[in-house]
Amino acid sequence: MLPSDTGSVRPAGATGTAGATGTAGAPGTAGVLGTIGATPLVELARLDPSRPFRTYAKLEAHNPGGSMKDRSALEMLREGIRDGRIVPGRSVVVESSSGNLGIGLAQVCAYYGIRFICVVDPRTNRQNVAIMRALGAEVEVVSETDPATGEYLPVRIRRIRELTSLIRHAYWPDQYSNPLNPRAHQNTMGEIVESLPGGLDYLFCATSSCGTLRGCAEYVREHRLPVTVVAVDAEGSAIFGNPPGPRLIPGHGAAVRPGLYRDGLADRVVHVADLDCVVGCRRLASREAILAGGSTGALIAALAAMSEQIPAGANVALILPDRGERYLDTIYNDDWVTRHFGDVSHLWKEKKSEMSEMGVAPC
Repeated sequence: MLPSDTGSVRPAGATGTAGATGTAGAPGTAGVLGTIGATPLVELARLDPSRPFRTYAKLEAHNPGGSMKDRSALEMLREGIRDGRIVPGRSVVVESSSGNLGIGLAQVCAYYGIRFICVVDPRTNRQNVAIMRALGAEVEVVSETDPATGEYLPVRIRRIRELTSLIRHAYWPDQYSNPLNPRAHQNTMGEIVESLPGGLDYLFCATSSCGTLRGCAEYVREHRLPVTVVAVDAEGSAIFGNPPGPRLIPGHGAAVRPGLYRDGLADRVVHVADLDCVVGCRRLASREAILAGGSTGALIAALAAMSEQIPAGANVALILPDRGERYLDTIYNDDWVTRHFGDVSHLWKEKKSEMSEMGVAPC
């Protein structure tokens, strides 16, 4: 078990340094790419002290590109370079992304001198687009939705197929079906397990490409761990068989079921509405001083929804996918929240009496 004092931190991996496990510091990985992985695991002692179980957060924002997608980007491109499918200076990497994977790929491509084209849609945060371009990526924005589904993802994928047919030496990593994507996140799960010698009982994982979910679930099954895997999906996402619907917040959920999906990956599935994502993010920021992205808000909401079902003494881990600075114009912007949901600030603002009971000085 980790020490019980508030704010305790345990490095991920036996030595707590890049290279301790998996992706981080692997042979052939140099420079900034060698810092991918080995992210910290912290206890969320202030999120809800009344709960009889302990909650830990894997802070994937500590990857150099700011999200867990750095792991997938490095794994997919490094393997392509090793086997000759990607040749720096000649190949062109093309991929569809809502933002985070695009940044991870832009970073890896910039380091190796590879041209990169990323296809995004209007929901992609402007800051994500700016970061990709700052790293040398070319960004295309599709503006029309798919007539059949009303979603952008099918249009993004069609554009990727067009680009790969038109550009010589084009390489599409295809995060939605590439087995290297989940392989990267077997390392993520391994880091969590190594950091919790007292054992892990529940894992909460946001879903989009299903790379993280599948990688973590396969690690759990392979090592026969008694861990309940909880997949957290967006309302309006089609991953688990629901009809696709409108979604405001990018980064989790998908309009079509990804190729990496497999039945039985998750023991439980929780669908979360956009408003609950906002409330979860705001509560995490006010109580734990962690500024995280929209899919993290979904995890916080899903944990609250399941809290009565989690037994006393259990250890729970949440993989927080990215950082919140990229959501300052949306989730953390009061005007944006009011415009879309009305005056809902009472859902996360603490009363003085509640803050006092938590031992936290109110803001």
